[in-house]
Amino acid sequence: MIRVRGLQKSFDKFKALDGVEMHVGKGNIYGLVGPNGAGKSTLIRHLMGVYRADAGEVLINGEPVYENRKIKEKVLCIPDDLFYFLQSDTLEMKRFYKGIYKDFDEKLFERLKEYFPTIDPKRSIRRLSKGMQKQVAFWLAICCKPDVLILDEPVDGLDPVMRRQIWSILMAEVAEREMTVLVSSHNLRELEDVCDHVGIMHKGKVMIERSLSDLQGNISKIQVACPSGVPKLPEKFQVLHMSNTGRVYTLIVKGDPKEALEYLEQGKPTVVDVLPLTLEEIFIYEMGGVDYEIKDILF
Repeated sequence: MIRVRGLQKSFDKFKALDGVEMHVGKGNIYGLVGPNGAGKSTLIRHLMGVYRADAGEVLINGEPVYENRKIKEKVLCIPDDLFYFLQSDTLEMKRFYKGIYKDFDEKLFERLKEYFPTIDPKRSIRRLSKGMQKQVAFWLAICCKPDVLILDEPVDGLDPVMRRQIWSILMAEVAEREMTVLVSSHNLRELEDVCDHVGIMHKGKVMIERSLSDLQGNISKIQVACPSGVPKLPEKFQVLHMSNTGRVYTLIVKGDPKEALEYLEQGKPTVVDVLPLTLEEIFIYEMGGVDYEIKDILF
């Protein structure tokens, strides 16, 4: 569905994107994460056809996005800074979206009213709270029925109940229409609940791109206490970090956790436990291997 190959973009002497490679399959919910300045927003603007690439290509359904009206009619973005006309209300913005997205569903717009009971569609959007403005943006976006929905910090400003409701509606659209969703967010805990694939960006590159299950299944935290002292693993396992509190050692290990556990149990440990890392912990570790210090959250 989305394919980015060798994408480069510079502003003056600053290289914002440095050969980005990315693939998002049809019907995937893809989480794009990275520290501030990693290039996420610049990448999103290329996916929307706002920026022209210096080099490389950005394809959606096998076609270039830039200056491609047919593709842009199928792609919609909800940015962190929402756009709406001054003095406009929800109904006026609905007419604006209908003029751009030919698949806009009027019946769906009416059905979704009950999910946004606090929104008066005739009230000026400027007079709504930030959270209510976000609700309007989602309401309109879902009714446009895009093939690709791009979200930049999507649920920032929403209360927990509305956040859950928004994700529920989006996931229903993914299940029903195989809509593809790309989410850029710093809320890794939330992404862990909804995403099936993750890309980690750093300094203009996608360093890691995997399914969430593969990413979590390949790195684990093992806590072990052995009478013989420091536990050792075969060379096929990469011990990324090791610390200890008394006789209990904590190891961050790359490799099959079940095989690591079986090997450690041969030493007849008094304590051994394998814990999966959260997406937040994996992100902190991966960044720790680049420019960041590995935080105590891992241990």
